[in-house]
Amino acid sequence: MSRDVTTEVERLAERLRDFARARDWEQFHTPKNLAMALAGEVGELVAEFQWLTPDESRALDEAAFGRVRSELADVTAYLVRLADLLDVDLIEAANAKLLENERRYDSDLYRGSARKAPPLTS
Repeated sequence: MSRDVTTEVERLAERLRDFARARDWEQFHTPKNLAMALAGEVGELVAEFQWLTPDESRALDEAAFGRVRSELADVTAYLVRLADLLDVDLIEAANAKLLENERRYDSDLYRGSARKAPPLTS
């Protein structure tokens, strides 16, 4: 089943906007506060994997998977809310970043390597 991701992100942004407005939370949803909340939720997501081996992290039990899913939802909600507030199209931004990374990390030069590429020059 194919979905228009851009439309789905826009629909989620609208729901989050309405959620905040209904609770008079817009006053707290500054870029700084949302970025800090996003960082906190990413920390909670990281904590779910902190002491797992790579194999364990790929084979989560049902309870752990449920917690990871919930943290991913929190991260997504804060990211979408922040992007909405700053008028950033997340899909467009991610595609632009992927194009940049395709230029920086030539597949023939970086296949199988975790090394960083030098910064792009204009």
